[in-house]
Amino acid sequence: MTGFSSRVEQVSISGIRKVFEAAGEDAINLGLGQPDFPTPEHARTAAVEAIESGATDAYTSNKGTIELREAIAEKTARDNGYDVDPAHLIATAGGSEALHVAIEAHVDAGQEVLIPDPGFVSYEALTHLAGGTPVPVDLREDLTMDPADVEAAITDDTAMFVVCSPANPTGAVQSEDDMREFARIADEHDVVCLSDEVYERIVFEGAHHSPMQFAETDNVVVVNACSKTYSMTGWRLGWVAASNRRIERMLRVHQYAQACAAAPSQFAAEAALSGPQDVVDEMVGAFAERRDVLLDGLTDMGLDVPTPKGAFYAMPRVPDGWVDEVIDRGVVVVPGDAFGANGAGHARISYAVDVETLKEALEAMRGATNALQ
Repeated sequence: MTGFSSRVEQVSISGIRKVFEAAGEDAINLGLGQPDFPTPEHARTAAVEAIESGATDAYTSNKGTIELREAIAEKTARDNGYDVDPAHLIATAGGSEALHVAIEAHVDAGQEVLIPDPGFVSYEALTHLAGGTPVPVDLREDLTMDPADVEAAITDDTAMFVVCSPANPTGAVQSEDDMREFARIADEHDVVCLSDEVYERIVFEGAHHSPMQFAETDNVVVVNACSKTYSMTGWRLGWVAASNRRIERMLRVHQYAQACAAAPSQFAAEAALSGPQDVVDEMVGAFAERRDVLLDGLTDMGLDVPTPKGAFYAMPRVPDGWVDEVIDRGVVVVPGDAFGANGAGHARISYAVDVETLKEALEAMRGATNALQ
């Protein structure tokens, strides 16, 4: 019998997807990280016009259209305060592929990747698939990652550490001082800092900062996407930004895995990035309202939940059996240990649903909490 790759045997189907696929059709889904807003009209229109004009009938450049990469560069200068050369960008099939090509291009077999615990499920899996060894880094009490803990965990085998802010699954936002320290650590220890910034615009308290703003070497690689900011999860359009030498290596992975991002999605993303941004502000305002409704409800039922300052997730500490009890009552949430060992005793709750649905879900959560007391 033909065997399987040992790298594949080390990963399994995402715990998020397992819960999602097992949920009933009538369940309230607070498990998936997907905004419930429509993709902005100007982005949809741009894709339709490109399709109808025949502009999407051929492969684009491996890196993506120059127009899209120029739009990303302009957005980066506008929103992030640093310059990036359009030649130093690759448009990818969502942030997921961007993470894949970044890890694959920089991690050798047996090398270590430091990842937040709890942290996004792909970090560990993609490290295994690259032949690397994921090393969890415990989070602070407020669920942010301490640069001192990252620096202490670096060994001669460390190739990379991952930073995510605002964070999935916690909603935590790293401070400017933290990001400055992460850049210093990458510079001084000559390791790659992979900065996952797909939630960068969804911030309620504080501000988003990128370690790329503070780096003195080219050891920071940034991953971003249109998925969350512009409610474009299904369009699968992300990007990776880095120095020329790093982009060249990542392009080697991307061109064989994907060739190029889907052309219609590239036209939609260009329009989203370059067009009116008020739709983003409106969405963030709605998420802030929902966050407060959720926090009030969870706190009122006696659960301890660190205040998420960004993204659209909360990660309360919950009693044993709570997740299963909530799911049995028709509300999908994700057990915290799907995101790492330190997630045990927590649940990740997405509030990417309208307020009325959220209030209905809170009643089910209250019933589950009462049943376990």
